[in-house]
Amino acid sequence: MKIKTHLILLIIGGVTVLQSCCWYGDCNEGDDIPPIFVESDYEPVFMERAAFESSVVLSPAKPVVNAGKIYVIDTFLFINEKNEGFHIFNNENPSSPSPIYFIESPGATDLAIRENVFYINQATDLIAVQVDLAAGGLNVSKRIRNTFPEMLSPDGFYPNDIPQNNVVINWIPKTDTP
Repeated sequence: MKIKTHLILLIIGGVTVLQSCCWYGDCNEGDDIPPIFVESDYEPVFMERAAFESSVVLSPAKPVVNAGKIYVIDTFLFINEKNEGFHIFNNENPSSPSPIYFIESPGATDLAIRENVFYINQATDLIAVQVDLAAGGLNVSKRIRNTFPEMLSPDGFYPNDIPQNNVVINWIPKTDTP
């Protein structure tokens, strides 16, 4: 009997405490605290799907600016240029690798190589690319659309209002315009 009385008093006390925030005023009245709207400090860079799917090409070497992951396979070194593609270096002399090519692949973030097929995470798509380094040729042999989710901004936001038939390939800092 004593336990039931304590339980009932505890429940009544809890309800009273929870109701106290509205006890001395209008519970429907707005708070003095303004709502907080959080948005990304970056804006997405879009590319039309048709241009995106034909954008993977083998180009001459260029300087590394924003390096990502690094891969070493046989005598080659591959360095991801974040959201742009992959640098290819001749790594026969590891103390002084020499640049050979750049694989342009907008939105590229990751690479895996197996039996001379390059598997690239290109924004939302997974592509299989065959590269002939000796002849300087490249062929996209397979594309699986929408394998991956949309690219997040560096501060963790998904893009809003993606135009139809467009893909997010990068994020750039917002410019403050008055």
